[in-house]
Amino acid sequence: MTSIDPAQRAALLALLERYAGAVPVDAASVRAFCSFLHAHPHCCERSLAVGHFTGAAWLVDRQGGRVLLTHHRKLGRWLQLGGHADGDPDLARVALREAQEESGLPGLTVEPEVF
Repeated sequence: MTSIDPAQRAALLALLERYAGAVPVDAASVRAFCSFLHAHPHCCERSLAVGHFTGAAWLVDRQGGRVLLTHHRKLGRWLQLGGHADGDPDLARVALREAQEESGLPGLTVEPEVF
């Protein structure tokens, strides 16, 4: 298992804290994510049985009127694209990788902030 280093942990904490500042109603959830991040050095590994960070992306058309969803076979639900970080603490990069892999669309860009 790959442990995230202190700089990666700090970057992920800063990302979460910016989100909490922008969306105060989610502050309690953000605190739970931050606590999890502090408690689990392998928080980006899917082999962590208690849970792990993932990356997900909303693919939105240029006009902002339509999104691309995928049907998750195991869950039987329509979801945004995304998946396991597999040790990568850069969740924006994870989201972009998963969106490209799952959609087959070239040239995607990702907003780095949590929403």
